[in-house]
Amino acid sequence: MKLSLNWLREYLPALNRSVEEIADALTFTGVEVEGVQVRGAGIEKVVVAQIESFQQHPNADRLSVCQVLDGSKTPRQIVCGAKNFRAGDKVPLALPGAVLPDGTKIKASKLRGVESDGMLCSERELGFSDEASGLMILDPSVPIGVPLGDLFPPDTIFDLEITPDRPDLLSYIGLARELSIIFQIPDLNVPDSSAVAAAKPVSDASQVRTDALEACPFAVFHEVRDVTVGPSPDWMRRRLEAAGLRSINNIVDITNYVMLETGKPIHAYDLSKLSLPVIIRFARAGEKLLALDGKTYELNQTHLVIADAEKAIGLGGVMGGEDTGVSSGTTTVLVESAYFDPGLIRRTSRGLGLISDASFRFERGVDPKSVLFAAQRAVQLIKEIAGGTASPSVLVAGQEPKNKRKVLFRLNRCTEILGSEIPDAKLILERIGLAPADKDHWEIPSYRLDLEREIDLIEEVSRYHGIQKLPGRLHGSPTMGSQIDIAHDDAMQLRRKLAGLGLAEARTLVFLDEPSLRNSLRPLGETVKIRNPLAEDQEVLRPSLIPGLLRAAERNFNRGARSVALFELGQIFSAADPSRHSPAPAGAAETEESTKLAILLSGENAVPSWNQTSRSYDLFDAKGILETVYDASLQANRIAPNDLAALVCELVSNGRSIGHLGLVRPRQARELGAKGEIIVAEVELPAVAARSLFKLKPLERFPAVTRDIAFVAPRSTHWAEVIATLNSARESLLADVQVFDLFVDPSGQKIPADKKSLACSLTYRASDRTLTQDEVNEVHQRLKKRLVDELAVNLREG
Repeated sequence: MKLSLNWLREYLPALNRSVEEIADALTFTGVEVEGVQVRGAGIEKVVVAQIESFQQHPNADRLSVCQVLDGSKTPRQIVCGAKNFRAGDKVPLALPGAVLPDGTKIKASKLRGVESDGMLCSERELGFSDEASGLMILDPSVPIGVPLGDLFPPDTIFDLEITPDRPDLLSYIGLARELSIIFQIPDLNVPDSSAVAAAKPVSDASQVRTDALEACPFAVFHEVRDVTVGPSPDWMRRRLEAAGLRSINNIVDITNYVMLETGKPIHAYDLSKLSLPVIIRFARAGEKLLALDGKTYELNQTHLVIADAEKAIGLGGVMGGEDTGVSSGTTTVLVESAYFDPGLIRRTSRGLGLISDASFRFERGVDPKSVLFAAQRAVQLIKEIAGGTASPSVLVAGQEPKNKRKVLFRLNRCTEILGSEIPDAKLILERIGLAPADKDHWEIPSYRLDLEREIDLIEEVSRYHGIQKLPGRLHGSPTMGSQIDIAHDDAMQLRRKLAGLGLAEARTLVFLDEPSLRNSLRPLGETVKIRNPLAEDQEVLRPSLIPGLLRAAERNFNRGARSVALFELGQIFSAADPSRHSPAPAGAAETEESTKLAILLSGENAVPSWNQTSRSYDLFDAKGILETVYDASLQANRIAPNDLAALVCELVSNGRSIGHLGLVRPRQARELGAKGEIIVAEVELPAVAARSLFKLKPLERFPAVTRDIAFVAPRSTHWAEVIATLNSARESLLADVQVFDLFVDPSGQKIPADKKSLACSLTYRASDRTLTQDEVNEVHQRLKKRLVDELAVNLREG
């Protein structure tokens, strides 16, 4: 809803707050202020001019050369492209030197060879509205030469989003009432329609009746004769345009004006096009209605219509009919105002795809007491603007719904909920229009449909008192984290660690197709099949994460990715061992579920640059990543290859198998789109390592000393055995061990074929001193002797 500040001040003359204060107050009420815009004619050198005469441009079919009077002694010549004017019309003229709201600078110039000394303006060019189909035609009575700003002072427009629970704010009176409460402005200027209110209500079924009391319990109709349909006055057009509505004619504009003012939609019919009686009923099957939007709607028996003796003339609460609409030849109008069931209007509007300003308000609920007032206000404006004589009686169908409600409100409960006593709580309730019914109950005004429970009244008290004034208090105490919380935190830290190692997380489906089961590093055993799969490729609950990662990698390769590094943390499923579980119900299968970590590496580990060459991922990168995750050294024992991998290793930590690492066969890697090797691994989650991030330690203060050892060992000796032997010595000065040479000779010429030569570098360091040569030599000799004694190696020295 768009709110004009100038129009709002008609109801709150004492509203002297700034735009920022009003925006804050509206936000405080729960209304979202989506934007604030300044419109109007606060533009220098824009005046009222009269078109004295015009003729066709000699060099352009679509242009006219106009002679206009601007209050100076001589006419001005203006070239204009609009076609909606005639001689004698008064229009806005931007003189040379004017700057329009869109930044256009007006100057004297030639258009197609003809001098033009200014510019005649449309409403959009002046920032009044989006109307740009022609010139802005002014009231004939305005004086020539008057600055346009004197006629149309600048206005501030608030673009508001009203929440569905506050239908009372979908009107200027409602918003003015709300701001008067917030700013405590006592004088709310509500329009006086007492002269029209004197009309006598008459219930005459031969004239109007409602045959659908549940859907429309109350409606009023008021006849006005001898009206003159024509353009609306400028003040009304400006207000409607500020609200985003297009001016049509004075009668239609009045109905829209009253809707914006009171929040109650009304409609005006051309009475000469009706065949009385007017009946509010449900549509007949197959009945059709040509609505005001120019579309024909086929109705059914769930749609409520306003009908005359022959046909439907309007869709109740949504839109009127085209055939009975007010036109330039209308002389007698019938003003209709009714109360409709909100749920019915919502269903009708959504069902037909027809959402109007009227349905928007009716489906949220309107004040039943506004039905008669809105009709009276419309008749009052029609008499003032279009002339005519109102009927001395108002035709009434049904009865006004009883909307009296009493809601419990207890001061002690308010204090208990808010945590603080509000001394003026009852005064606040009276200020917002509630009246005390008894000791603990309050009568709710009919326009506040949102107040139904005690907690609603407590919320109102806190809002108008100022929720920011309530002291903050901590009620409750911390609780210990559950195992589920701890597991979640562990998984998130593990994800952060893997992301820090350069991997991206993948989330894949838990369903697979049967052929994908071959893409695993280990035997899968019995899988869990879906009884009614959603698709052919979702037949099995995944027993491994690797098939999903391979599919994700394939999508990346197909989109040109040169390097792929993925991980997934997720559940896998397998059929349970019947010997370890109680029997499952008939037709069901026992399923075991566990969480695994899988990684996939392929492509370049290092991006080539001017100072470095590229390097592809290999098995040792994957093993290093897993060792970082586990914060421990892992042993890779080679086992038999399978359909997926040409090389498969079992990963062992502290003597226990934790998963598998493998190199995908080259043919399958090419089918997936990879340019090089694909390395995959799947392991159990680490029990403790996931809870700790990377370990940090201070830089070493003292220098290190390096010594090398070269030896010949049996070819079956693993490097892990060498590391374990050196670490088992528990030498505190040994800081690091790195292998830098490996040599085998299958021919047996240089070393026996069943032997291999290893060379490693040992780093020694102390944290509190610089080591001496004697200290290092002593430790180094002990470690060499330990390798000879425990691994039966032959040292290569000399």
